[in-house]
Amino acid sequence: MAALLRWVLLGLMFSAVCAVQAAEGVRVGAYHFPPYVIKPESERPGGLLPELLQALNQMQSDYRFSLVATSAMRRYRDLQSGRFDLMLFESPAWGWQDTPHTALDLRVEDAEVYVARRQPGRDEHYFDEFAGKRMALYSGYHYGFAGFNSDKQFLTHAFNAVLTYSHDSNLIMLLRGRADVAVVTRSYLRSYQQHYPEQSSALLVSQRVDQIYQHQALFRPESTIQPHTFARLLEQLNRDKQLDKLLNRYHLRDASALIND
Repeated sequence: MAALLRWVLLGLMFSAVCAVQAAEGVRVGAYHFPPYVIKPESERPGGLLPELLQALNQMQSDYRFSLVATSAMRRYRDLQSGRFDLMLFESPAWGWQDTPHTALDLRVEDAEVYVARRQPGRDEHYFDEFAGKRMALYSGYHYGFAGFNSDKQFLTHAFNAVLTYSHDSNLIMLLRGRADVAVVTRSYLRSYQQHYPEQSSALLVSQRVDQIYQHQALFRPESTIQPHTFARLLEQLNRDKQLDKLLNRYHLRDASALIND
């Protein structure tokens, strides 16, 4: 009986090893892009993307998704060189025109909104014209008002922009009067308003958006996983209601919510 039990245990261990070996590794590029990715180079990266990859890994065993840290400027050549297979929550308009890729619509919408410090007499018309205003922008981002040109020198000279690596820093500059207008990811701003209601009451948020994100996944031509296969995995995750819960937690489902209230 003991010998039989040993054989059964060995068989289970062998099956587990084979299952792990059978899983194909899929590398997903990520740069600091809150709330989608927060500090991807750290031991415990945060944000929507790490949670999504964890959910995909728990749901199935054919593919093993892992995060590969990159930067906003380096991500193009890293995808082309094969350092990773795909990037999520991207847009082909964000500088990808010269990088071979296949795009998959993720059916996730977000936006960039204009934000200023609330003052008596200041309303939506404050955002009609940016001439003479100091812009607080996120370095490496592509903005609609600037023709999606992310060049630092261009933004600095054409729009009197100060460039940082933090939405929080840009919002603080508004509140302290060191900048006039910031452009902030809408989902991130909703989270900020939820966590810091007192500071948020001092902010004026435009109803007009700088751009709407129609988020896509971008795959390199030799990607380990093909777009149609990845789409099926997302559909399965959605059927299990996991995807909706995840998106709701990051304020990515109710695109019509007013954030000045």
